[in-house]
Amino acid sequence: MLVRNCAGGLVFCDDKVFLLKNEKDEWVLPKGVIRRGDISSEVAVRRVNEEAGIYAQIVSAAGNTNYEFFSVTRQKPICNKITWYIMKSQNDEFKLNPEENFIDGGYYRFDDAMKMVTYSQDKSLLNLSYKKYKEIICQVAV
Repeated sequence: MLVRNCAGGLVFCDDKVFLLKNEKDEWVLPKGVIRRGDISSEVAVRRVNEEAGIYAQIVSAAGNTNYEFFSVTRQKPICNKITWYIMKSQNDEFKLNPEENFIDGGYYRFDDAMKMVTYSQDKSLLNLSYKKYKEIICQVAV
C-alpha cells in the first residue's frame, strides 16, 4: 500500500465554510499531497489557493483523518493521511481552478455544509472545527 501524507484546510468566512464538489459528485474539503521538504501548514494554504483561488490564513490546527482507496491508475491501494487546519478568509470570493477537476464549489452555511459533505469523518471534522473556529473568533473579538 502506498501511504501519502497530505494537508488540507477547513476554510471559514463568517458562518460559512468552503466546500468543493469533485468529479465523482462528492463534496470534499481542499487538500493536497505533502512532497519532500514541504511543511504541512504551507501545503494546506497553497492547496486552498490552487484549488479555489482563496487566500486564507491558518487560525488553528484541526486534527487528522485517514482514508484508503484503490487507485485505478496506479493499480494499488493508497492510504491518505491528512493533517487539517482551520483557516479564515477575509471574504467569500473564490475561483475554481479548471485544472483541478472540481465541478462545483462555494461557501455554504454550516448547517447546509453538514448535510452536503459526503464522508462521515469529514462531517465530524467539520463539526468540531466549526465549534473551535467560533471559539477562536469570539476570543479575538473580545
